[in-house]
Amino acid sequence: MASGFFAILDDIAFLMDDVAMATKVATHKTVGILGDDLAVNAEKATGFLSERELPVLWAITKGSLVNKLIIVPVALLLNVFFPVAITYVLLLGGLYLAYEGVEKIIEYFFHPAKKEHAVVQDTKPESEGNTIENEKGKIKSAVTTDFILSIEIVIIALGSVLDETLPIQILTVSAVAFLATIGVYGIVALIVRSDDAGYKLIKKSDGKGFFSKLGHLLVKALPVIIKILGAVGTVALLLVSGGIFVHNIEYLHHFMPELPSMIKEFAIGLVFGLIVFLVMTGFKKVVTLVKR
Repeated sequence: MASGFFAILDDIAFLMDDVAMATKVATHKTVGILGDDLAVNAEKATGFLSERELPVLWAITKGSLVNKLIIVPVALLLNVFFPVAITYVLLLGGLYLAYEGVEKIIEYFFHPAKKEHAVVQDTKPESEGNTIENEKGKIKSAVTTDFILSIEIVIIALGSVLDETLPIQILTVSAVAFLATIGVYGIVALIVRSDDAGYKLIKKSDGKGFFSKLGHLLVKALPVIIKILGAVGTVALLLVSGGIFVHNIEYLHHFMPELPSMIKEFAIGLVFGLIVFLVMTGFKKVVTLVKR
């Protein structure tokens, strides 16, 4: 009886060892998409009041965990029963990411944010309402984008363990999905709260010495980091979408092989994004005309 129990423990130990090795390989293969995920979500998790940053980020993190709970079992089931569907899901996700990236570029160049003159009287309720709606909108957008990026992460992780047994596939993909969420949003939390850490350093050091200078550096660096992450996040959306198209459409995979992969994927993501943007803009205009 005892020998049977220890044999089970031995089997579990071997399984965990195999999962650890497979997770390490899968993590290495997904590191690029994780970097893009970080850039995109860091940009989406900023722009709120200081006291609302962590609650908003926590809401996005919970949404990301729910995304993984949906995607992981669905991806595993599709891989067993209908593997071709995974490709079509990826392509649809790529179209969404490309559209979002192009929309940001067009918004930046053709619809820059205008400075508004605040009206002091009787604006507080409306302002608070707008703030809540803005939060909900950004959370929804962030969770939707996370869903698409999570599909890519899960599929890449699954692709790295296709030759393994089903238990190893399940545990490896689940581990990568969990680590991706905790790692990405943990780093995002550090980024968006760096200015508060800077203010505390300045206050505790009475505005003097090394810690005061470090605090001022953190405070001044955050707006710059946010702008950089905004630009990097937009580029990342197009790179990820372009990569999806290149790796899943045979013609594009062999199209202009002399081009560096990064330039090729960015250009393809940009082209597809423009096409989707034009289609969506035309569709919105038609809907508006019909409503009139």
